[in-house]
Amino acid sequence: MNNDANANPNQQLWEKGDFTAIAEGFMRKPGAALVDALGINKQMHILDVGCGDGTTALPLAKHGANVVGIDIARNLVAAGNARAKSAGLENLRFEHGDASALTNVEDDTFDLTISIFGAMFCPKPLDVAREMVRVTKPGGRVIMGNWIPNDPTSFVSDVLKISSAFTPPPPAGFISPMLWGLEDEVVKRFGGAGISSDRISAKRDIFEFTSATHGPDDWVNMMRDYYGPTMNAYDAARAAGKASCRPPVLAKMARLRARFCVRMRSYKQSLICKRHGERLPFALLLSLFFACDFRARARAYVKQ
Repeated sequence: MNNDANANPNQQLWEKGDFTAIAEGFMRKPGAALVDALGINKQMHILDVGCGDGTTALPLAKHGANVVGIDIARNLVAAGNARAKSAGLENLRFEHGDASALTNVEDDTFDLTISIFGAMFCPKPLDVAREMVRVTKPGGRVIMGNWIPNDPTSFVSDVLKISSAFTPPPPAGFISPMLWGLEDEVVKRFGGAGISSDRISAKRDIFEFTSATHGPDDWVNMMRDYYGPTMNAYDAARAAGKASCRPPVLAKMARLRARFCVRMRSYKQSLICKRHGERLPFALLLSLFFACDFRARARAYVKQ
């Protein structure tokens, strides 16, 4: 979608693909299940940062909360607003914005600020933590779901690691988004935003990709065709094939797909077939959920 040469690289990355295709294929049910466990009520005002097209924002709104979703990818913002309109959810709107600079959001606005596998990909993590704290009311919460690095049960972590092996080295000063999956790092980042460690809790949990119609091969193909980081890996492999006068589908392209498929098979061994389709435990993905409890004392400290 992105034809703006001045757009920041993170926006270009996430506008390159179409995360809606992946979310629609595998993420709607687990996104709704996650929201069901959060104790949402109609009195709450909620901000979903890095919301995509609303995998968690729509279920939050369906619980009656007033929800704003912010994402850096304009195509996903448009898709989210279309989904909200189709669902008749007047208590939900999507806006274009950057998780590290929520310039259109006032201080102390939301009872809950949430980001599930979204804000972790912003290249300015310290700013992300400060902004999430800033826009949350005293007594409110921040909840993040982040992939855990180097965890053998986390398929998406493996996808990102494999992809990085096929792309050019990151620029100087690059901070890996996977550091958001380390508890000590999260405590340090929110500590820099004024939240003491006793107000931060971490929990390992499971986000299970499910589908009634798609299998592991579909997942690999969707990641290749619609997921920005993986698309870049395939582009780099394809370019290397052309540079060496080899057909694009050979060499690195073949190696890349082979490595994905090896990982897929290791998860597929536990594939459970159900009456209404396939459940895909190959993607039993451990997440860390960090809940910052902003009681008055913690918030007063932030304002000093």
